[in-house]
Amino acid sequence: MLPAGVTAARGPMAARPLRWAWQRSNHPAIELWTGAIDVVHGTNFVVPPARRAARVVTVHDLTPMRYPHLAERATLAYEGLVARALRDGAWVHTPSAYVAAEVVEHFGAEPARVVAVHEGVPSLPAVDGDRPPVVDAGRYILTVGTVEPRKDHPGLVRAFDMLADRDRDVRLVIAGPDGWGADALAGAVADARHRDRVIRVGYVADDQRARLLHDAAAFVFPSVYEGFGLPPLEAMAAGVPVVATDAGALPEVLGDAALLVPTGDVEALSDALGRALDDADSRSRLVHAGRARAATYSWGACAAGLVDLYRRAAGA
Repeated sequence: MLPAGVTAARGPMAARPLRWAWQRSNHPAIELWTGAIDVVHGTNFVVPPARRAARVVTVHDLTPMRYPHLAERATLAYEGLVARALRDGAWVHTPSAYVAAEVVEHFGAEPARVVAVHEGVPSLPAVDGDRPPVVDAGRYILTVGTVEPRKDHPGLVRAFDMLADRDRDVRLVIAGPDGWGADALAGAVADARHRDRVIRVGYVADDQRARLLHDAAAFVFPSVYEGFGLPPLEAMAAGVPVVATDAGALPEVLGDAALLVPTGDVEALSDALGRALDDADSRSRLVHAGRARAATYSWGACAAGLVDLYRRAAGA
């Protein structure tokens, strides 16, 4: 719902041909759809050219630039689109200071025009304990996210296999739709000694995700690279102890409220999961620290930060 005095201008925009055009020229300009405006914000790597409006582009992470082998073909065009926008004077919004520093280094952007504004933690629906669980898995470790190479689900399965050798009743629940890394995950599960204790549930709606978090014994986030990290913050807000890698912005975002392990270290990930499950002191500390950490990320603060960025961009 828009606030009083704000109107919406809606019109179809064909993404592929427009991106092709914007890689090569500054036409068509956004005012063709909106009329006169002060600021245009492209919230996902692509900001339309403008005749007069200031421009802001959100760069969520540098996966297509730093890890092109982990990116889909369509996203490889983002580098050229961001570079062109910067040459034409666009400001950059990033979700973390880590990504802001990467943008400055990789693109040679002016640091004062690259602004980090953290995202907020989404509020999930209340859990109805009278309804059946999403999975009948007993005691389980949960991970949530699209199955793609950047999330390293195969490494997680190997770490879980090591843990399952020592813990006879724990299970691993993987929630999230298949991306282009689904075959690698399927192969890792097929090779696992404890494949019968790995449960795939696919895409989950908000109420299902809330219930999965409510019932989870621990949450794990084994990414190779992250520009922010909403899923572990959601788990923290739900009071679930979190284990994650030290990839990208995760140390900045999660701080000491999660057990962080070196990226790609399967044995360290397995050991940390064991601590999160069985060490009462570690569990208690992670739950309390996690709730406090998640509470510092509000959408109100995010909105205020973006409004300040818009004013700076328009004033410049």
